[in-house]
Amino acid sequence: MTMSQADTPSGLGYRMPAEWEPHDATWLSWPHNRESWPGKMEPVPAVWARLVGALVGGEDVHILVVDAPMRSGAEELLAANGVALERVHWHEIPTNDAWMRDHGPTFVVRDEPRRQLAMIDWTYNSWGGKYPPFDDDDRVPSRLAEILGMPVFHPGIVMEGGSIEVNGAGTVMTTESCLLNPNRNPHLDRDALERILADNLGVNHFIWLGDGVEGDDTDGHIDDLSRFVSPTTVVTVVEDDSRDSNFRPLRENLQRLERACDQDGRALEIITLPMPTPISFDGQRLPASYANFYIANRAVIVPTYRCAADDRALQVLDAAFPDRDVIGLDAVDLVLGLGAFHCITQQQPA
Repeated sequence: MTMSQADTPSGLGYRMPAEWEPHDATWLSWPHNRESWPGKMEPVPAVWARLVGALVGGEDVHILVVDAPMRSGAEELLAANGVALERVHWHEIPTNDAWMRDHGPTFVVRDEPRRQLAMIDWTYNSWGGKYPPFDDDDRVPSRLAEILGMPVFHPGIVMEGGSIEVNGAGTVMTTESCLLNPNRNPHLDRDALERILADNLGVNHFIWLGDGVEGDDTDGHIDDLSRFVSPTTVVTVVEDDSRDSNFRPLRENLQRLERACDQDGRALEIITLPMPTPISFDGQRLPASYANFYIANRAVIVPTYRCAADDRALQVLDAAFPDRDVIGLDAVDLVLGLGAFHCITQQQPA
């Protein structure tokens, strides 16, 4: 039976909040897939421990673990890093990998007739079927819906949380290179995808950027490129070295933003972020980007890459978030898995 527009999340009054709106919690999946960090897995769990330590001062943290021994080892690591465990909650839910932004649900909220949360359970196919198996990851949202007792909507299309960015007021940013890639939903064109996003996220205005950064195996997720920091302000990464492979696509994305507007027709305020010094591993360029930060209740967690641009990026974001502590956390080990802090987090709105 086809769902009528009135039965969609948007038709029922739901919208996807902006990331800076209040959270009840942050959700994580504990890392365990050694193939994501081949030969480099040992330091990776400590990255999660440092992240949890930066989050628990402002919100609860829910962590998925495969089994009780994994939970025990994770608890020991958190304790060894001085993390208070009172606000950490554990759930034994199998996962194939640790990228909660993409295999987790998208939470939506409505205020009438009362404040209520629901979740969108997109289909997950590991960024176009790149890294099977992914069946456990695809089941994560439905299992969280059972735990939380929330309504859950099933749009029936492939989508990842890292591919969409909202301002909470009616605008969504995304990229052509990802959403229009035939490895996701080859039967859907741009107009059809916009209708689906409108029906599920409570948006009515769309900003399409072009290509992603080199090394991004997601085919160009928006969260490595451009992020809303207020309803009318976007930070976007640019590459200053004209010889770098990222120079042209990032300049083209900047030009698109300069021509764009918000849902009310207002021009966007655009703040540029630098790109870090290129990082490669085993001959492969890694998708290191300062745009892959996570906005928590009291902090903004920013990936740093042990290079001179770190300080400049932190200064830019510190000015953009005067009400939060901007915390740089080393992400060199993390990005070996081809993602950073936004990729491994998912916010649950208050």
